[in-house]
Amino acid sequence: MAQYSRIEVVQVMENTGLVPLFFHPDVTICKKVLKACYDGGARLMEFTSRGDFAFETFSELTKYAIAELPGMVMGVGSVTDAAAASLYMQLGANFIVTPVLREDIAKVCNRRKVLWSPGCGTLSEIARAEELGCEIVKLFPGSIYGPEFVKAIKGPCQWTSIMPTGGVSPTRENLESWFNAGVTCVGMGSKLMVKDTSGNYDYNKIEELTKTSLDIISQLRK
Repeated sequence: MAQYSRIEVVQVMENTGLVPLFFHPDVTICKKVLKACYDGGARLMEFTSRGDFAFETFSELTKYAIAELPGMVMGVGSVTDAAAASLYMQLGANFIVTPVLREDIAKVCNRRKVLWSPGCGTLSEIARAEELGCEIVKLFPGSIYGPEFVKAIKGPCQWTSIMPTGGVSPTRENLESWFNAGVTCVGMGSKLMVKDTSGNYDYNKIEELTKTSLDIISQLRK
């Protein structure tokens, strides 16, 4: 079951401003990436459920986080149906992120008071998600809509909390464009999970980019 309430997860998302995204079938690699993000200051991880037996990897990764990384909030992304959401919540997911708006997922998450963040691309979808109890809407893919879309949404709907995923990179220029537009936090995957020249994950660089991103976000909010 979830360790953190939906409100606690929202607060961590709001306070840090960054949700790293990652998937790999090898749990050892996952642990190293998670530790790099944690050492860089991240306190959330969205494990993207995109491979066979991903739930087994997440289970082991969550146990590792509970034992070794205090305060790390583990969640799952790329969830496409209520059954998968329920399974991951049983394995300790503290939040559920979906690529589309699914009311069946909203119901099972709300029943357990677990934060869910659906992928939305129109104001109508965002409004429906909020009617269903969504705290933070995922704008996906962020690269298609961009900061100007966020700014337009925030005009008439100042209460809407938005997390773009896709099209977010760990540079001042990119992060400034998103946060100046009014996002609550950002999801960052491939631009953060970099590899070295040999094609292996560069854990030191991931830690560095995580820290740099969080420092930039903190500065932008002053």
